[in-house]
Parts: sequence; structure tokens; C-alpha cells
Amino acid sequence: MKRSIGIAALGLALVAMTAMAQDMMRHVDLSSPDMVSAELTRAEVEAALAAATAAAPADFTGKRLSGLDLSGLNLSGAIFRAAKLNKTKLAGVRLDRAILDQAWLLEADLTGASLRGANLFASQMARARLDGADLSGARVAADLTGASLVGASIAEANLGADMRNQSMGLMRAVLKSANLERVNARDADLSRVDLEFAVLKDGNLTGASLKGAQLGGADLTGVTVIDTDFDGADLASARLIAPIGLDQARNFDKAKNRDRLTRQ
Repeated sequence: MKRSIGIAALGLALVAMTAMAQDMMRHVDLSSPDMVSAELTRAEVEAALAAATAAAPADFTGKRLSGLDLSGLNLSGAIFRAAKLNKTKLAGVRLDRAILDQAWLLEADLTGASLRGANLFASQMARARLDGADLSGARVAADLTGASLVGASIAEANLGADMRNQSMGLMRAVLKSANLERVNARDADLSRVDLEFAVLKDGNLTGASLKGAQLGGADLTGVTVIDTDFDGADLASARLIAPIGLDQARNFDKAKNRDRLTRQ
């Protein structure tokens, strides 16, 4: 009985979190100057970076930087908390250990960017482009709906739900309809992550946790799942064709809706 109540409560939390994110987007005018304009130039951003120190990193908290071309800059350790970076060009930038909590990066271009150890909590990154990006060891509890992470690395990254602090709802990564083809998710925490209709074709999920993940309609063709934990993962209508190492996966027998998988 207690287990049933717990599962029901978790389900309600997931619904509440999704509704919260949708409600947030619904009440924001994405075409307003606050969301599409920049209050600094690239030169001013570079000057702030030049003046920064290890003890006092560059701080762009709340700044409007949307639409700027910041490609190639070293932004490691910088603070972008609640900053607006919508459609900003960040190709090839270094954002290692950067703080991007509650930042807006809608349709931002982070192609080939390095975000190793970065923190992205409650960040809005729908349709962002992170092809070839390196998010190894990052904490990512962001909305990446429709984002592209082709060939990206999320190795040892934590995208899973924070079960200790749920004051804002169940915070976890949302990768619904995202393209993660050839993603390196080795040893990543993807527990309770929303991967519905996501493409993970030829991805490396070795040692990753998919405990309680939502994988309905996802394309898992050719994925490597050696030592991957499927405990409680929902596989309804997912395509699990020619997986590598399925016989070495953990708790596959405890995954949900295995009878609704497409296997060939």
C-alpha cells in the first residue's frame, strides 16, 4: 500500500513539474525586448572576462545577452544566473564550471562548446543546439525539449531528479523529442529523466542509470547498454533494435511496458 502511494505521489510530482514549466513559458512574452535584446556588446563581455579573477569570476547575473555572437570565448567559471542568452551564438565557447542556473538559452547555439562541470539548474534550453558539446560531469536539470545533442558527451553528468529538494517540484532534465544520436552518456545519471520520443540511436549508455526514466516512443536503435540500469524505466512504444550488450544490462526485467517495445 505504501509503495503504491509513493509511486502515485511521484507521478503527481512529475505532472506538477511539467505543468510548472509549461506555465512559466506560457506567461513569458518570448518576443519582448527583455528576451531578445542585449544590454552588453561582445567587447564589454570580453572586458568583464579580462577583469575577472579566480576569487571574483565574471558575473553576468540577470544580464540580457540574447542574440550576441560570443563564439569562441573562454567563459569558464563565469556566472550567468537568470541571464538571457536566447539565440546567442556560443559555438566553441568554454563554459567549464560555469553557473547557468535559471538562465534562458532558447535556441542558443552551443555547438562544440565545453560545459564540463557546469551547473544548469532550472535552465530553459528548448531547441538549443549542443551538437558535439561536452557536458561531462555537469549538473543538468534543464528543459532541453527539442534540443540537438548529436555526438555530445554527457558522460558522468547528473541529469537525474533531485529527490532531496522538491520545493520547486521534481527537478530533472527534460529531453523530450531531443536528438541525442551518438551521445556519450557513459556512467551518466538519467534517472527519472524525460526522454519521450528522443533519438538515442547509436548512443553509448554504458553504466548509465535509466531508473524510472520516461522513454516512451524513444529511438534506442543500436544503443550500447552494458551495465545500464533499466529499473522502472518506461519503454512503452520505444524502438530497441539491435542493442549492444542488452544481456549485460541491469534490471531490464524490471522495466515497464517491455511488451510494448519494438524489437525489429
